[in-house]
Order: sequence, then structure tokens, then C-alpha cells
Amino acid sequence: MNLGTIERQEFAESVAGSDLVTVVGGKTQWDVGGTIDPNARVISAPVGIYDYTPSEMTLRCGAGTTVGEIQDTLGEHAQMLPVNAERGSTIGGILAVGRSGIRRLRYGAVRDYLLESWHADHEGKLVKSGGPTIKNVSGYDLCRLLVGSLGTLGFLAEVTVRSLPIPPCSRWMTGVCDPFDLQSKLYRPSCILWNGNQVWVLLEGHPVDVEREANITGLSECSGPPVLPSAGRLSLRPKLLRELPQMYKQDWLAEIGVGLVHLSEPIKNDQSSLSAVTVMRDIKIRLDPTGRLNPGREVF
Repeated sequence: MNLGTIERQEFAESVAGSDLVTVVGGKTQWDVGGTIDPNARVISAPVGIYDYTPSEMTLRCGAGTTVGEIQDTLGEHAQMLPVNAERGSTIGGILAVGRSGIRRLRYGAVRDYLLESWHADHEGKLVKSGGPTIKNVSGYDLCRLLVGSLGTLGFLAEVTVRSLPIPPCSRWMTGVCDPFDLQSKLYRPSCILWNGNQVWVLLEGHPVDVEREANITGLSECSGPPVLPSAGRLSLRPKLLRELPQMYKQDWLAEIGVGLVHLSEPIKNDQSSLSAVTVMRDIKIRLDPTGRLNPGREVF
């Protein structure tokens, strides 16, 4: 019997029933998506690293395992999970919220690192999706569909994620320049942030390459990025970010090349198309017809 088998089965059994139920992780992003119904029964996902194969760069663990423990384990072999999250955050929580972190420009979305998952459905049945290697799937890709669903489609019990080598050199630079022109000059920067005036850029890789890229920027080295506004988020086509100074007078910070804008004031999420909302609601009805899972959370 594989490590984790008993844990995920017991977790699924704890989900079973007809009452409202919610799963709690590190609560580092607990307010995202709305307030959980206070009548919901609280459960926690399994914890622990079950298998790690450095040569394959894959790690299997309980969804309640903290990012700190995962990064420490990977770090022993100079590997990492490229997410920006508090050490107390759980991997299940990060995937459920679906926020990829500010290094997405280079490393891609967090869903790209989820290879396989076991989750408990609304009846408390275990469902396996994905696989230990990257491959195409037909129909709903449940493994990645759960990412960003805020636990409204199923509760992650166990995940297999892929890791990447830790870059040997990382440098933050800042100054005033055209962020779009800067992006065109650089080779795969990890992050470019812009507030309408000042720019912050993260360069990672071999020290010689990072030094060359730093000279291209003409910017000054700094200790890190500014604090991200957290009251609201907006997703735009990357080319539309040029129009932000005319669109918003509030403080904001944009991820150039990604299209994500962090806002200092909340906004109504009216950016999603009607067709996308309809599809997600249809999926929700199919996967949680009685609305038991994380009641109060809204993806749209």
C-alpha cells in the first residue's frame, strides 16, 4: 500500500454526508472568494510528503502540506516549486486559490505544476485525475480544473507536483523606464512590475547571464519588489496594460507580459464573459449539485 492511501481515504470519508463542509489550510488567503457559511463543518486535508524523486523532479504529498516543508525538501536537492507564498500556506490552498505568484512571466501558471491529484467529491468519493507525467487529456481536465476553483468543485486530498532547479542567481532591479520596451530587450525575465511610473524587474539564471541582462536594463539593484496591493485584482490582455494610467486613478501594480493588475481598491468582477460564467456554473452543478462544498465561495 502506497504512503498516503489511508490518509486520503480517511479524508474522503470525512467529507461524506449531507451537511455543508469546508476544508481549511493555512488560512493565508482565507478571504479570497467570499465568506464561508458559518454552518459549514470544518475539516483539514492530509499532511506529509509521501514520495520525492529528485531525478524525475516530482513530489507527491498530502494537500495539507505546507509550502515551507515542500520547499525545504526540494531545496536539499537544489530544486524548488516556483510559487510565491507564505511558508505556512498549504499546497492544496495555493492550488485551490490558483494564484501563481509574481514569477509567472518566466515560470508559467501554478496549474502547470500540478501533474496528478486525488480529490474528494461532494459525496465523499475519491477521484483520481491527471498522471505522474505531462500528457494530453480528453474531456474535462479535472486535475487542473480544480486549480482556482476555491474548493467549490472538490477537495484536494493528495497532489503530485513537478519541481524546477533553483536559479543560481537572482537579482531585483528598479528604476523609471518603459516596461514594454524593457520586456522586448530582455531574455525571459522572471517578473516585470509597473505602477505607471516605476518599474521593478526580477532577473534569474546563471550569474554571467544575469549580469549581462542587468546591464541592459540600466536600472539600479534593489532588495525586492514593492508590497502588492491586495484589495482587488484585474486580468487584462497584456497589451492593454499600456492604458492603465488612463483607466485607473487608484494605486495599482501591473505584471507586464502577464496581464494581471493588483488594485488598492476592490472592484466588481465584471470582466468575465457571460459564456465563461455559464460554463463554470454548469460544471459546479454537475460536480456539486447540492452546494455542499465550501458554501459561500464564488469563483466568479
